[in-house]
Amino acid sequence: MDMAPTSPILEVSHYQKRYGDKVAVRDLSLTVEPGDIYGFIGHNGAGKTTLIRSVVGAQDIDGGQIKVCGIDVARDPVAAKRQLAYVPDNPDVYAFMTGLQYLAYLADIFRVPADVRRQRTGELSERLQLSDALANPVATYSHGMRQKLVLIGALLHDPRLLVLDEPFVGLDPVASHELKEILHETAARGAAVFFSSHVLEVVEKLCSKVAIIRAGELIAAGTTDEVRGDDSLEDIFLELVETTDETGR
Repeated sequence: MDMAPTSPILEVSHYQKRYGDKVAVRDLSLTVEPGDIYGFIGHNGAGKTTLIRSVVGAQDIDGGQIKVCGIDVARDPVAAKRQLAYVPDNPDVYAFMTGLQYLAYLADIFRVPADVRRQRTGELSERLQLSDALANPVATYSHGMRQKLVLIGALLHDPRLLVLDEPFVGLDPVASHELKEILHETAARGAAVFFSSHVLEVVEKLCSKVAIIRAGELIAAGTTDEVRGDDSLEDIFLELVETTDETGR
């Protein structure tokens, strides 16, 4: 689907999600533009993963609307999923496959041409230092190796939106540095990155925009400079959360 360069990559409008009687996320709206590296931060249980799972079509929404490249995720989930890639916080991979088989499987799903998949598999596995393990069964991989494999798989089809849930957990320093470079390159070509992280220093240095969620409600959003002002992102995060605690909202 051709989109104008200025069209948002991700639009979340008045999103709401319930689990039984509990409202997990309430009336949340945000927009991710082409070229954004957008950080999404909050405490455990704040609603980060809940929103992310709805963005990638892994669960229904109970109110509002989510669009990826102008495609309504609820109305046309398959078309929306073709525009994005998702890396969850727990990299579950078919353990009986080799790394190469897993990547070939993903490339088939997203209809990546043979020459492109070979080139991108070779380049990305080299950059993330996984080349020597691709012929081995995933069952032999460490958590960090699985994380690298899932990241490579997510990048194979050159997604317009890359959605990551705690992507740096389990990565060694060299791989973390390389991933940051890859995310910058992804944004530079006009795609967008939307990711959650507990590592506020990484978010502050890496992200052009940031949103803070607490108890299912968005309490701050904007450019990283706007949100943090003259303080560190950690200071602002703690101040906003403490203020929210005191007011009960």
